[in-house]
Amino acid sequence: MQSQLLPKQFWVIGGEYLDDDFHDIDLATSTVHGPFHDYDEANAVWRERSMETKSQHHMRYAIVVSAPNPRGQA
Repeated sequence: MQSQLLPKQFWVIGGEYLDDDFHDIDLATSTVHGPFHDYDEANAVWRERSMETKSQHHMRYAIVVSAPNPRGQA
């Protein structure tokens, strides 16, 4: 079987968390940005969102990497 690389997609996700351990996010504040085709693009958005909310103790954002399902199923 021939190995084929799947394109990665990068997403910036985050919002306000309800606890100090950052386990439970307030779904009313959650946001998803992307997909981005490279890490640098996602990192720029992550940095922008993080800087805009740095004084808000319970706000946090992260970069998540995904690849399309090779079988075309969700």
